[in-house]
Amino acid sequence: MARTTALDEAYAHCQRVTKTEAKNFYYAFVTLPKARRMAIFAVYAFCRLCDDIADEPLPVEEKRAKLREVDAALERARDGNPDGPVYSALAHAVAEYDIQWEDLSEIARGVEMDLTLNRYETFDDLATYCYRVASVVGIVCIHIFGFSDPAAREYAIDLGLGMQLTNILRDIKEDAEMGRVYLPQEELRRFEYPEEALMAGETNDEFVRLMRFQVARAHGYFDSGKRLLPLLPVRSRACPAVLGGLYSRVLDRIEERGYDVFERRISLPTREKLTLAVRIWLQSYLPLKGAAAAW
Repeated sequence: MARTTALDEAYAHCQRVTKTEAKNFYYAFVTLPKARRMAIFAVYAFCRLCDDIADEPLPVEEKRAKLREVDAALERARDGNPDGPVYSALAHAVAEYDIQWEDLSEIARGVEMDLTLNRYETFDDLATYCYRVASVVGIVCIHIFGFSDPAAREYAIDLGLGMQLTNILRDIKEDAEMGRVYLPQEELRRFEYPEEALMAGETNDEFVRLMRFQVARAHGYFDSGKRLLPLLPVRSRACPAVLGGLYSRVLDRIEERGYDVFERRISLPTREKLTLAVRIWLQSYLPLKGAAAAW
């Protein structure tokens, strides 16, 4: 019987966190070979740790202090003195897959933006936030997936942008209830849909035109993100393909409901998630267009 090591226990902890919290992500992560899958669990557990700080009912300055402690903990892990199971597993994954510590710090900076920013004037402003909280995670992940073509980085960035924009569109109502409006102010004005209407949950013609534009942009990022798949090893392709497929399906569902994201939260039933994940997983082993076509 194999002996369980402290590192095994650290990875097992990260796996439990992922299985409990990851929802859509877990269906994609399980498609990876075991060693890469465990590394992804470590990255997710770190991201969850950062997100949990932002969600705590604490004053902003206390949250900022905790995120600064994340930076310090990353430094200690880099120096070979990790604090607890998440940082222990993360340090091992960084060493195994040449992940950049700076990228992990950038994730914390994205979470920190949510502490003080609740409006974005332009899409470029919003894209900076999306890059930090989603695209950088994609960059970290492709190191775990394995790649050699530098173009993979740009496609991973676009896949992350598509996913985060989908989150934003799906969660408009919930974010508004917390006083957050992620849709760029400049675009609200362009489509003549005032913020007051958003706060009131109005789904008029102006809102539909605004949302049609937003959904089309997100689809464009997913179309670019598909170009990542041929640049990855066959055994790694299913993971980003499943993620892209699940999130693209949420976009489709938003369109099918006439862009009404106020009546109820749009999500995919568990059976549909599983069916789609298995189909894309199987097709990822076919010629390169297989997984992308399923997505």
